[in-house]
Amino acid sequence: MSIDWSVFLSALGLACILEGAPYFLWAEKMPKVLLFLAQSPVSGLRRLGITAILAGLLFIYIGRG
Repeated sequence: MSIDWSVFLSALGLACILEGAPYFLWAEKMPKVLLFLAQSPVSGLRRLGITAILAGLLFIYIGRG
C-alpha cells in the first residue's frame, strides 16, 4: 500500500484550517464555547464526536464517489 502524500498533506492542512477558523473568526466567543464544552456531560461530547466522524466519512464518500 502506497500513500499519496500530497492528498494526505492536503487533508491535514484542511483539517488545520477548519480547526483554527473558529478561534480566528470568533475569538471573543471561544472561551465561553470551551467552558460550555468542558461542563457538558461525557455522553453529549461522545455524540458530538461520533456525529462529526460520520459527517466526515459521508463527505469523503461523496467526494471520492
